Amino acid sequence: MKSIQPECKEIFARIEQELHTPVSPLVTEFVRYLLGNAQPLGVLFYGSGLRGGIQDDTLLDFYIIVEKQADWPRSRLACLANALLPPNVEYHEYKVGKHHLRAKVAILSLAQFRSLTRPQTLDTTVWARFSQPVRLIWSRDKEAYAALHVCVMRAVLTAAWWAVQLGPDSGAILDYWNALYRHTYRVELRVEKAGRGQSIVDAYTQRYAQLLLPCWQMLNIPYRSQDQIVTPQISHAQKLRAMRKWSLRAACGRPLNIMRLLKAAYTFTGGARYAVWKVQRHSGIEVPLSPFAEKHPLLAAPPIVWRLWQQGAFKRK
Repeated sequence: MKSIQPECKEIFARIEQELHTPVSPLVTEFVRYLLGNAQPLGVLFYGSGLRGGIQDDTLLDFYIIVEKQADWPRSRLACLANALLPPNVEYHEYKVGKHHLRAKVAILSLAQFRSLTRPQTLDTTVWARFSQPVRLIWSRDKEAYAALHVCVMRAVLTAAWWAVQLGPDSGAILDYWNALYRHTYRVELRVEKAGRGQSIVDAYTQRYAQLLLPCWQMLNIPYRSQDQIVTPQISHAQKLRAMRKWSLRAACGRPLNIMRLLKAAYTFTGGARYAVWKVQRHSGIEVPLSPFAEKHPLLAAPPIVWRLWQQGAFKRK
């Protein structure tokens, strides 16, 4: 039997520890409400609510992983849309004591989760999110937990591979993660403020500093390290080939997310209210939402998007 590499054990154990790190009881109570009688494979929690704790304006971020689309209660149209262009996103609210909690809930099948965390995928959205710290709030059984654990680990390894391709020829370890998230944020049609990716790394500097090199070792990426500066030993030709692959992902990223936004008009309950809240929170630009816009988001979207563009919501430094 082939022995397991020490670096593989290290990454496996680190991800396992992260998945099991306790979260606020408010989060676990929200998940109990969210699940009801449903039995998905698992519920993963990530994002700003995990990084910064629960504040008055916090929107919790969950991914629900199902074995098959019908395992999550929704319409046949929503199931079909999720199968064709994942993930579907739902908006949920729940009051726990004095706290009015809100959440954005994305749904993926396990097969989709596996596919979207592989380095071959053209869609950067899922592996980029799950290369960040994540908690497993609920899992159906040991087999479900093991499957989700492997997917999260694969996402981290995919991110580490792209970090070496997109990062500097030589630099500090955090430079590679910052370069990675700077590129992934640019690929997506998102209205985040400049520097959002770096704020993620800054929130977990020790975690990111300790994770990169074991990932490179597991991926058989050679490097030199001296005085806290690392230099990957990859050729110029290798990097050029990787950048051509990334250009394809960059070309696909925004159209994919535009299609998701259009799909959300039919499958995202409360989507207009969520979109306005997201824009105002991350860009500081106030967006008026008329009753007509809330009822007919597709018809109202073009002038709103044009107004946001003029005010600089989609610009990056």
